[in-house]
Amino acid sequence: MNINTAYQWAKEEYAALGVDTDKALFQLVKIPISLNCWQGDDVGGFEHPNSKLEGGGIQVTGSYPGKARNILELQQDIEKTLSLIPGTYRLNLHANYADLKGKKIDRDALLPEHFKTWLDWAQSKNINLDFNSTFFSHPKANDLTLCSKDKGIRDFWIEHAKRCREIGAYFGEKQKNPCIHNIWIADGMKDIPADRLIYRSILSDSLDEILKKKISSLYLKDSVESKVFGIGTESYVAGSHEFYLGYAISRNILLTLDLGHYHPTENVADKLSAIMLTIDEILLHISRPVRWDSDHVVIFNDDLRVTGEEIIKSKKTEKIHIGLDFFDGSINRIGAWTLGCRSTQKALLAALLQPQHTLTIYEDEKNFFGRLFLFEQMKTFPFFGFVWQKYCEEAGVPQDYEIIKYVKEYEKLVTNKRG
Repeated sequence: MNINTAYQWAKEEYAALGVDTDKALFQLVKIPISLNCWQGDDVGGFEHPNSKLEGGGIQVTGSYPGKARNILELQQDIEKTLSLIPGTYRLNLHANYADLKGKKIDRDALLPEHFKTWLDWAQSKNINLDFNSTFFSHPKANDLTLCSKDKGIRDFWIEHAKRCREIGAYFGEKQKNPCIHNIWIADGMKDIPADRLIYRSILSDSLDEILKKKISSLYLKDSVESKVFGIGTESYVAGSHEFYLGYAISRNILLTLDLGHYHPTENVADKLSAIMLTIDEILLHISRPVRWDSDHVVIFNDDLRVTGEEIIKSKKTEKIHIGLDFFDGSINRIGAWTLGCRSTQKALLAALLQPQHTLTIYEDEKNFFGRLFLFEQMKTFPFFGFVWQKYCEEAGVPQDYEIIKYVKEYEKLVTNKRG
Protein backbone atom coordinates (compact mmCIF):
# COMPACT_ATOMS: atom_id res chain seq x y z
CA MET A 1 0.00 0.00 0.00
CA ASN A 2 1.52 3.37 -0.97
CA ILE A 3 1.52 6.32 1.42
CA ASN A 4 -1.24 8.28 -0.30
CA THR A 5 -3.59 5.29 -0.34
CA ALA A 6 -2.84 4.53 3.31
CA TYR A 7 -3.37 8.15 4.26
CA GLN A 8 -6.73 8.28 2.50
CA TRP A 9 -7.81 5.22 4.46
CA ALA A 10 -6.65 6.81 7.72
CA LYS A 11 -8.35 10.08 6.82
CA GLU A 12 -11.67 8.28 6.45
CA GLU A 13 -11.27 6.36 9.71
CA TYR A 14 -10.44 9.54 11.66
CA ALA A 15 -13.30 11.38 9.96
CA ALA A 16 -15.68 8.77 11.39
CA LEU A 17 -14.52 9.97 14.83
CA GLY A 18 -14.95 13.62 13.86
CA VAL A 19 -11.25 14.33 13.26
CA ASP A 20 -9.95 16.23 10.21
CA THR A 21 -6.46 14.87 9.45
CA ASP A 22 -5.69 17.52 6.83
CA LYS A 23 -6.37 20.22 9.41
CA ALA A 24 -4.20 18.41 11.95
CA LEU A 25 -1.22 18.33 9.59
CA PHE A 26 -1.73 22.01 8.71
CA GLN A 27 -1.72 22.93 12.40
CA LEU A 28 1.27 20.76 13.27
CA VAL A 29 3.65 22.34 10.77
CA LYS A 30 2.98 25.76 12.31
CA ILE A 31 4.18 24.73 15.81
CA PRO A 32 7.95 25.34 16.06
CA ILE A 33 10.24 23.28 18.27
CA SER A 34 13.52 24.75 19.52
CA LEU A 35 16.32 22.25 18.92
CA ASN A 36 18.87 22.10 21.75
CA CYS A 37 22.38 22.73 20.42
CA TRP A 38 24.02 21.03 23.41
CA GLN A 39 22.98 17.49 22.42
CA GLY A 40 25.64 17.64 19.70
CA ASP A 41 28.69 18.03 21.94
CA ASP A 42 27.62 16.90 25.43
CA VAL A 43 27.05 20.48 26.68
CA GLY A 44 30.75 21.29 26.37
CA GLY A 45 30.61 24.49 24.37
CA PHE A 46 33.51 26.16 22.57
CA GLU A 47 34.95 28.72 24.99
CA HIS A 48 38.41 27.18 24.81
CA PRO A 49 40.07 24.17 23.15
CA ASN A 50 38.70 20.84 24.39
CA SER A 51 35.88 22.52 26.30
CA LYS A 52 33.80 20.07 28.27
CA LEU A 53 30.95 20.11 30.72
CA GLU A 54 32.10 20.65 34.29
CA GLY A 55 29.92 20.97 37.35
CA GLY A 56 26.85 23.05 38.02
CA GLY A 57 24.45 20.20 38.78
CA ILE A 58 24.68 18.70 35.27
CA GLN A 59 26.18 15.40 34.24
CA VAL A 60 26.52 13.84 30.79
CA THR A 61 27.27 10.14 30.54
CA GLY A 62 28.91 8.25 27.71
CA SER A 63 31.76 8.82 25.29
CA TYR A 64 30.32 7.74 21.95
CA PRO A 65 32.81 8.68 19.22
CA GLY A 66 32.34 11.53 16.79
CA LYS A 67 30.99 14.42 18.86
CA ALA A 68 31.23 17.91 17.38
CA ARG A 69 34.55 19.56 18.27
CA ASN A 70 33.90 23.04 16.92
CA ILE A 71 31.13 25.28 15.65
CA LEU A 72 31.39 24.16 12.03
CA GLU A 73 31.07 20.49 12.98
CA LEU A 74 28.13 21.22 15.28
CA GLN A 75 26.38 23.17 12.54
CA GLN A 76 27.04 20.33 10.11
CA ASP A 77 25.44 17.86 12.55
CA ILE A 78 22.45 20.13 13.10
CA GLU A 79 21.93 20.42 9.35
CA LYS A 80 21.98 16.63 9.06
CA THR A 81 19.45 16.33 11.86
CA LEU A 82 17.15 18.87 10.24
CA SER A 83 17.23 16.81 7.03
CA LEU A 84 15.82 13.86 9.00
CA ILE A 85 12.95 15.52 10.83
CA PRO A 86 9.67 17.07 9.65
CA GLY A 87 8.12 20.23 10.98
CA THR A 88 9.27 23.72 11.89
CA TYR A 89 12.33 24.25 14.07
CA ARG A 90 14.30 26.91 15.93
CA LEU A 91 17.75 26.53 17.51
CA ASN A 92 18.41 27.02 21.20
CA LEU A 93 21.96 28.20 22.01
CA HIS A 94 23.82 28.40 25.31
CA ALA A 95 26.22 31.27 25.96
CA ASN A 96 29.21 28.92 26.18
CA TYR A 97 28.86 28.26 22.44
CA ALA A 98 30.25 31.69 21.56
CA ASP A 99 32.62 32.03 18.62
CA LEU A 100 35.57 33.62 20.43
CA LYS A 101 37.99 32.97 17.55
CA GLY A 102 40.68 31.73 19.92
CA LYS A 103 40.55 34.77 22.22
CA LYS A 104 40.14 34.54 26.00
CA ILE A 105 36.89 36.38 26.70
CA ASP A 106 35.08 35.71 29.96
CA ARG A 107 31.33 35.40 30.17
CA ASP A 108 30.83 38.84 31.70
CA ALA A 109 32.33 40.36 28.54
CA LEU A 110 30.35 38.54 25.86
CA LEU A 111 28.99 40.65 23.00
CA PRO A 112 26.57 40.06 20.11
CA GLU A 113 29.57 39.92 17.74
CA HIS A 114 30.65 36.67 19.41
CA PHE A 115 27.50 35.02 18.08
CA LYS A 116 27.41 36.53 14.61
CA THR A 117 28.71 33.26 13.18
CA TRP A 118 25.63 31.54 14.58
CA LEU A 119 23.22 34.23 13.43
CA ASP A 120 24.59 34.29 9.88
CA TRP A 121 24.37 30.52 9.65
CA ALA A 122 20.87 30.41 11.17
CA GLN A 123 19.56 33.05 8.80
CA SER A 124 21.00 31.17 5.81
CA LYS A 125 18.94 28.16 6.97
CA ASN A 126 15.81 30.18 7.86
CA ILE A 127 16.10 29.16 11.52
CA ASN A 128 15.26 31.50 14.40
CA LEU A 129 17.48 31.47 17.50
CA ASP A 130 16.75 31.23 21.22
CA PHE A 131 19.33 31.75 23.94
CA ASN A 132 20.41 30.74 27.47
CA SER A 133 22.77 32.31 29.95
CA THR A 134 25.33 29.68 31.04
CA PHE A 135 25.74 29.48 34.81
CA PHE A 136 27.76 26.25 34.91
CA SER A 137 31.13 24.86 33.74
CA HIS A 138 33.05 27.86 35.02
CA PRO A 139 35.45 28.44 37.97
CA LYS A 140 33.00 30.96 39.43
CA ALA A 141 30.16 28.44 39.30
CA ASN A 142 31.73 25.94 41.70
CA ASP A 143 29.56 27.22 44.54
CA LEU A 144 26.66 29.68 44.27
CA THR A 145 26.09 32.16 41.42
CA LEU A 146 23.14 34.59 41.52
CA CYS A 147 22.47 33.52 45.15
CA SER A 148 26.04 34.03 46.33
CA LYS A 149 26.70 36.19 49.38
CA ASP A 150 29.99 37.11 47.70
CA LYS A 151 29.19 40.34 45.85
CA GLY A 152 32.05 39.85 43.41
CA ILE A 153 30.78 36.43 42.34
CA ARG A 154 27.20 37.63 42.23
CA ASP A 155 28.03 40.71 40.18
CA PHE A 156 29.98 38.63 37.68
CA TRP A 157 26.94 36.46 36.96
CA ILE A 158 24.54 39.38 36.94
CA GLU A 159 26.68 41.04 34.29
CA HIS A 160 26.82 37.78 32.34
CA ALA A 161 23.02 37.54 32.26
CA LYS A 162 22.71 41.20 31.25
CA ARG A 163 25.08 40.56 28.36
CA CYS A 164 23.06 37.50 27.35
CA ARG A 165 19.85 39.53 27.25
CA GLU A 166 21.54 41.96 24.88
CA ILE A 167 22.70 39.06 22.70
CA GLY A 168 19.20 37.60 22.68
CA ALA A 169 17.72 40.97 21.73
CA TYR A 170 20.29 41.19 18.92
CA PHE A 171 19.06 37.84 17.62
CA GLY A 172 15.43 38.92 17.91
CA GLU A 173 15.94 42.19 16.06
CA LYS A 174 17.94 40.64 13.22
CA GLN A 175 15.64 37.64 12.73
CA LYS A 176 12.50 39.78 13.16
CA ASN A 177 11.17 37.25 15.64
CA PRO A 178 11.51 37.34 19.44
CA CYS A 179 14.36 35.37 20.98
CA ILE A 180 13.46 33.57 24.20
CA HIS A 181 16.20 34.04 26.79
CA ASN A 182 16.11 31.44 29.57
CA ILE A 183 17.74 31.70 33.00
CA TRP A 184 18.51 28.53 34.95
CA ILE A 185 20.94 28.26 37.83
CA ALA A 186 21.97 25.24 39.89
CA ASP A 187 22.33 27.22 43.14
CA GLY A 188 21.54 25.13 46.20
CA MET A 189 23.07 22.97 48.93
CA LYS A 190 23.81 19.33 49.44
CA ASP A 191 22.63 19.43 53.02
CA ILE A 192 20.22 21.51 55.09
CA PRO A 193 20.90 25.30 54.84
CA ALA A 194 20.98 27.44 57.96
CA ASP A 195 18.61 29.94 56.32
CA ARG A 196 16.52 29.14 53.27
CA LEU A 197 15.05 32.61 52.84
CA ILE A 198 18.28 34.59 52.59
CA TYR A 199 19.43 32.91 49.37
CA ARG A 200 16.04 33.36 47.73
CA SER A 201 16.03 37.01 48.72
CA ILE A 202 19.46 37.43 47.12
CA LEU A 203 18.27 35.60 44.02
CA SER A 204 15.22 37.84 43.71
CA ASP A 205 17.39 40.95 43.95
CA SER A 206 19.87 39.56 41.41
CA LEU A 207 17.10 38.79 38.93
CA ASP A 208 15.62 42.25 39.38
CA GLU A 209 18.99 43.76 38.57
CA ILE A 210 19.34 41.56 35.48
CA LEU A 211 15.89 42.51 34.22
CA LYS A 212 16.16 46.20 35.10
CA LYS A 213 16.74 47.26 31.51
CA LYS A 214 13.50 47.08 29.56
CA ILE A 215 13.82 45.39 26.17
CA SER A 216 10.97 45.25 23.68
CA SER A 217 9.14 41.92 23.59
CA LEU A 218 9.40 42.21 19.81
CA TYR A 219 13.04 41.25 20.27
CA LEU A 220 13.36 39.40 23.58
CA LYS A 221 11.25 37.36 25.97
CA ASP A 222 12.76 36.49 29.35
CA SER A 223 12.01 33.22 31.13
CA VAL A 224 13.06 31.67 34.45
CA GLU A 225 13.44 27.95 35.10
CA SER A 226 13.05 26.03 38.34
CA LYS A 227 14.40 22.71 39.56
CA VAL A 228 13.52 20.42 42.46
CA PHE A 229 17.08 19.21 43.14
CA GLY A 230 20.40 18.54 41.44
CA ILE A 231 23.76 16.86 41.88
CA GLY A 232 25.18 18.43 45.02
CA THR A 233 21.93 20.27 45.76
CA GLU A 234 19.87 17.37 47.04
CA SER A 235 18.51 19.15 50.13
CA TYR A 236 17.90 22.69 48.90
CA VAL A 237 17.55 24.55 45.61
CA ALA A 238 16.96 28.28 45.86
CA GLY A 239 15.22 28.49 42.48
CA SER A 240 12.31 26.21 43.31
CA HIS A 241 9.07 25.99 41.35
CA GLU A 242 7.22 28.03 43.94
CA PHE A 243 9.87 30.75 43.92
CA TYR A 244 9.91 31.14 40.15
CA LEU A 245 6.14 30.82 39.79
CA GLY A 246 5.66 33.81 42.06
CA TYR A 247 8.53 35.68 40.48
CA ALA A 248 7.27 35.16 36.92
CA ILE A 249 3.75 36.26 37.81
CA SER A 250 4.90 39.36 39.71
CA ARG A 251 7.41 40.43 37.02
CA ASN A 252 5.23 39.49 34.04
CA ILE A 253 7.82 37.24 32.40
CA LEU A 254 7.77 33.68 31.09
CA LEU A 255 8.02 30.62 33.30
CA THR A 256 9.99 27.59 32.12
CA LEU A 257 8.67 24.13 32.94
CA ASP A 258 11.19 21.33 32.40
CA LEU A 259 9.68 17.84 32.41
CA GLY A 260 12.66 16.59 34.40
CA HIS A 261 12.76 19.29 37.06
CA TYR A 262 10.00 18.01 39.31
CA HIS A 263 9.37 15.08 41.61
CA PRO A 264 9.09 11.84 39.59
CA THR A 265 5.44 11.42 40.63
CA GLU A 266 4.41 14.92 39.53
CA ASN A 267 2.49 15.31 36.29
CA VAL A 268 4.13 18.33 34.68
CA ALA A 269 1.53 18.36 31.89
CA ASP A 270 -1.16 19.03 34.48
CA LYS A 271 0.61 22.24 35.51
CA LEU A 272 0.06 23.84 32.10
CA SER A 273 -3.65 24.53 32.34
CA ALA A 274 -3.27 25.79 35.91
CA ILE A 275 -0.37 28.13 35.20
CA MET A 276 -1.74 29.49 31.92
CA LEU A 277 -4.55 31.14 33.87
CA THR A 278 -2.08 33.50 35.54
CA ILE A 279 0.96 33.50 33.24
CA ASP A 280 0.48 34.54 29.64
CA GLU A 281 3.38 32.60 28.12
CA ILE A 282 5.28 29.46 29.08
CA LEU A 283 8.51 27.88 27.89
CA LEU A 284 8.48 24.07 27.96
CA HIS A 285 11.71 22.10 28.12
CA ILE A 286 10.93 18.64 26.83
CA SER A 287 13.13 16.06 28.53
CA ARG A 288 12.85 12.52 29.86
CA PRO A 289 13.76 11.84 33.48
CA VAL A 290 14.63 8.30 34.51
CA ARG A 291 14.39 8.18 38.30
CA TRP A 292 15.85 11.68 38.42
CA ASP A 293 16.52 14.64 36.12
CA SER A 294 18.77 12.57 33.87
CA ASP A 295 17.87 14.31 30.60
CA HIS A 296 17.42 11.09 28.66
CA VAL A 297 16.57 11.26 24.96
CA VAL A 298 12.91 12.08 24.51
CA ILE A 299 10.70 9.19 23.41
CA PHE A 300 6.99 9.01 22.62
CA ASN A 301 5.96 7.81 26.09
CA ASP A 302 2.89 8.59 28.19
CA ASP A 303 4.44 11.68 29.80
CA LEU A 304 5.19 13.21 26.41
CA ARG A 305 1.83 12.15 24.99
CA VAL A 306 -0.11 13.84 27.80
CA THR A 307 2.07 16.94 27.50
CA GLY A 308 1.23 17.13 23.80
CA GLU A 309 -2.46 16.84 24.65
CA GLU A 310 -2.30 19.69 27.13
CA ILE A 311 -0.45 21.92 24.66
CA ILE A 312 -3.06 21.37 21.96
CA LYS A 313 -6.09 21.51 24.26
CA SER A 314 -4.93 24.85 25.64
CA LYS A 315 -5.51 26.41 22.20
CA LYS A 316 -2.50 28.59 23.05
CA THR A 317 0.19 26.99 20.92
CA GLU A 318 1.57 30.45 20.11
CA LYS A 319 1.99 31.10 23.85
CA ILE A 320 3.50 27.74 24.83
CA HIS A 321 7.03 27.67 23.45
CA ILE A 322 8.52 24.20 23.04
CA GLY A 323 12.23 23.54 23.45
CA LEU A 324 14.11 20.24 23.69
CA ASP A 325 16.47 19.68 26.62
CA PHE A 326 18.28 16.35 26.62
CA PHE A 327 21.82 15.17 26.08
CA ASP A 328 23.11 11.64 25.71
CA GLY A 329 26.76 10.94 24.97
CA SER A 330 26.31 7.17 25.11
CA ILE A 331 24.64 6.80 21.68
CA ASN A 332 24.93 8.38 18.25
CA ARG A 333 24.24 12.05 18.91
CA ILE A 334 22.57 12.81 15.58
CA GLY A 335 20.37 9.76 16.11
CA ALA A 336 19.46 11.00 19.59
CA TRP A 337 18.52 14.43 18.24
CA THR A 338 16.45 12.87 15.47
CA LEU A 339 14.63 10.49 17.79
CA GLY A 340 13.82 13.22 20.31
CA CYS A 341 12.58 15.65 17.67
CA ARG A 342 10.42 13.14 15.85
CA SER A 343 8.97 11.84 19.12
CA THR A 344 7.94 15.35 20.14
CA GLN A 345 6.29 15.87 16.76
CA LYS A 346 4.43 12.57 17.16
CA ALA A 347 3.10 13.64 20.56
CA LEU A 348 1.73 16.87 19.09
CA LEU A 349 0.24 15.03 16.11
CA ALA A 350 -1.41 12.44 18.35
CA ALA A 351 -3.01 15.27 20.31
CA LEU A 352 -4.22 16.99 17.15
CA LEU A 353 -5.79 13.70 16.01
CA GLN A 354 -7.60 13.11 19.28
CA PRO A 355 -11.43 13.14 18.96
CA GLN A 356 -11.80 15.97 21.46
CA HIS A 357 -15.40 16.78 20.52
CA THR A 358 -16.57 13.21 21.16
CA LEU A 359 -14.59 12.99 24.40
CA THR A 360 -16.25 16.17 25.63
CA ILE A 361 -19.71 14.87 24.74
CA TYR A 362 -19.07 11.65 26.67
CA GLU A 363 -17.88 13.68 29.64
CA ASP A 364 -20.91 15.99 29.61
CA GLU A 365 -23.17 12.95 29.40
CA LYS A 366 -21.25 11.43 32.34
CA ASN A 367 -20.38 8.50 30.10
CA PHE A 368 -17.05 8.11 31.82
CA PHE A 369 -16.58 4.56 30.58
CA GLY A 370 -16.95 5.79 26.99
CA ARG A 371 -14.47 8.58 27.63
CA LEU A 372 -11.91 6.23 29.17
CA PHE A 373 -12.40 3.61 26.45
CA LEU A 374 -11.90 6.18 23.69
CA PHE A 375 -8.71 7.42 25.34
CA GLU A 376 -7.42 3.85 25.36
CA GLN A 377 -8.59 3.21 21.79
CA MET A 378 -6.56 6.13 20.49
CA LYS A 379 -3.35 4.76 22.03
CA THR A 380 -3.37 1.84 19.61
CA PHE A 381 -5.43 3.30 16.79
CA PRO A 382 -3.73 1.63 13.80
CA PHE A 383 -4.12 4.60 11.46
CA PHE A 384 -1.90 7.06 13.34
CA GLY A 385 1.21 5.75 11.56
CA PHE A 386 -0.32 6.44 8.15
CA VAL A 387 -0.92 10.10 9.04
CA TRP A 388 2.64 10.39 10.39
CA GLN A 389 4.02 8.88 7.19
CA LYS A 390 2.07 11.42 5.15
CA TYR A 391 3.50 14.23 7.28
CA CYS A 392 7.05 12.99 6.69
CA GLU A 393 6.46 12.60 2.97
CA GLU A 394 5.10 16.13 2.63
CA ALA A 395 8.12 17.44 4.56
CA GLY A 396 10.49 15.55 2.28
CA VAL A 397 12.20 13.66 5.12
CA PRO A 398 12.82 9.91 5.55
CA GLN A 399 10.24 7.57 7.03
CA ASP A 400 10.87 5.93 10.41
CA TYR A 401 12.18 2.69 8.90
CA GLU A 402 14.84 4.66 6.97
CA ILE A 403 16.26 6.70 9.85
CA ILE A 404 18.76 4.16 11.20
CA LYS A 405 20.23 3.74 7.72
CA TYR A 406 20.73 7.49 7.24
CA VAL A 407 22.19 8.01 10.71
CA LYS A 408 24.67 5.14 10.31
CA GLU A 409 25.62 6.36 6.84
CA TYR A 410 26.42 9.83 8.23
CA GLU A 411 28.36 8.23 11.06
CA LYS A 412 30.47 6.27 8.59
CA LEU A 413 31.11 9.20 6.24
CA VAL A 414 31.44 12.05 8.76
CA THR A 415 31.54 11.55 12.53
CA ASN A 416 33.73 8.43 12.55
CA LYS A 417 36.45 10.46 10.85
CA ARG A 418 36.67 12.96 13.71
CA GLY A 419 38.87 10.74 15.81
